Amino acid sequence: MAQVPQTFFDALAVRTWCGLALEALGRAREEIDAINVYPVADGDTGTNLYLTVESAVTAVEAVFAGHEMGSGSAAGGEPSLSDAVRAMAHGALIGARGNSGTILAQLLRGMAQVLGADGEAPHTDGQGLRLALRHAADSARQAVAHPVEGTVLTVASAAADAADGAEGDCGTVSRAAYEGARAALAATPGQLAVLRRAGVVDAGGRGLVAVLAALVETLTGEAPRAVARGHAREDAVSDEAGDCADIRSPGVTAGAPTKAGPAFEVIYLLEAGDSAVTRLRARLDALGDSLVVVGGDGLWNVHVHVDDAGAAVEAGVEAGRPYRIRITHFGAGDVHTTGAERPPRERAQRAVVAVVPGEGLAGLYAEAGATTVLARPGEPPASGELVEAVRRAHAREVVLLPNDAELRHTAAAAAEQARADGIRVALIPTRSAVQGIAALAVHEPGRRFDEDVVAMTSAAGATRYAEVAVAERQSWTMAGICQAGDVLGLIDGDVAVIGSDVTVTAEIVLDRMLSAGGELVTLVLGDEAPEPVAAHLETRVREAYLAVDTVVYRGGRQGAVLLIGVE
Repeated sequence: MAQVPQTFFDALAVRTWCGLALEALGRAREEIDAINVYPVADGDTGTNLYLTVESAVTAVEAVFAGHEMGSGSAAGGEPSLSDAVRAMAHGALIGARGNSGTILAQLLRGMAQVLGADGEAPHTDGQGLRLALRHAADSARQAVAHPVEGTVLTVASAAADAADGAEGDCGTVSRAAYEGARAALAATPGQLAVLRRAGVVDAGGRGLVAVLAALVETLTGEAPRAVARGHAREDAVSDEAGDCADIRSPGVTAGAPTKAGPAFEVIYLLEAGDSAVTRLRARLDALGDSLVVVGGDGLWNVHVHVDDAGAAVEAGVEAGRPYRIRITHFGAGDVHTTGAERPPRERAQRAVVAVVPGEGLAGLYAEAGATTVLARPGEPPASGELVEAVRRAHAREVVLLPNDAELRHTAAAAAEQARADGIRVALIPTRSAVQGIAALAVHEPGRRFDEDVVAMTSAAGATRYAEVAVAERQSWTMAGICQAGDVLGLIDGDVAVIGSDVTVTAEIVLDRMLSAGGELVTLVLGDEAPEPVAAHLETRVREAYLAVDTVVYRGGRQGAVLLIGVE
């Protein structure tokens, strides 16, 4: 059904555009995933763009809902253009996924900075839209540490260039931008060798063309021609070809050079000032590549590919407050094509997705091959975040480790949703990160799925878990009344010891756990753990318990002062 054209670009147009863009990316998601070969052939660009726009849609709908309920500045009316575009940009920023999603978030933010500059303006005209598209392209290019031509940045610049030469209303400008982007997309194989050898156009650019097509439909009421499938050609796209160069699944090029790249993708939101972010950019640029830092006004989205995931997160900790940290291990099947030309991977047969409470543990799990979701105290992940992590794992079979008793139902909901996508998911009800470590230690992707799940479940179940934490308030517990500031020792989820010293309390807890036997003690130290506690407990185990080994990890800001596991 044709859309009613929006003569001016106002709040309703923003809402319509976001909705149509989400629908367009939903239709093209699998196709875009299939042509994702740069910078990493991990087959998720379409999914990442979809999730980024989905977050923008949610934010815009929330603004409209607020005004409909009379909570906005114009009670009961429509939000202003400024309200709508700022919500769109903020939603995309906090929900940005992957390299292309992060760049798209900056494109939307760049537009919002122009369109929302006059907070009272009800709408903008063609000139305003031209300025917005230009600022969007320029700011996105500035956000990327080392811009590469033949990517979404090239397509965005071409859209802005075409819009600059267009005279007329918003519909005319949007159509010019779309046609410029479409032509630039067709030319990307000639600019980037990895695309030419794989026979595809740039995946991120293809997604941006879909978003601009939605803008045309919003402002003119007419959708551009539908996308055709096939193979990419280096010449311009013919009129019969549709929205972009024809596309096929990439194939292997005989004799193509290969180049290893960083092993991890690290993404997090960061609360920090401008000067701290400037220093962060320099540090992350030295650690890896594909660095994109977008945002401003104290909130940033950081994306980088590195070999040392822990160092990338620590750099964020030094700069400010990182959260919603996601670390993805590319693995041997992924190809990091910083200059190489290789095809995107097939789905892995099996992967592990784990919720972890601290940056240190996130790095540990990722190094073991798991896809991680970081859960900060008071900020448990939603089921949608777990589903997104399962999809990022890019496997036919996934073992899900919630590592928290309170996340069991959330994880179960995520598993059901992932199964609806055709992914075989097994949920192991781990109640602590130390149980997850035990399960991961016996994980063997080569054996049958059921056998692997049974072995991992048995290892987790055979691991008793405890934690040492500091009470935040007075409370009744199984061990009596605790006061704020007391040191609590919890065994299998229940308070067993109330003390005043971390080291002494930890020793009492460990002795109680080992009284029932054990062969291996795992200690995970939080940032607040006293320096001597690990050495003291290691000495205690060595002197008091024969044939019991101890391993120590640093968990970072994990909430608990200390996690203890006994197998």
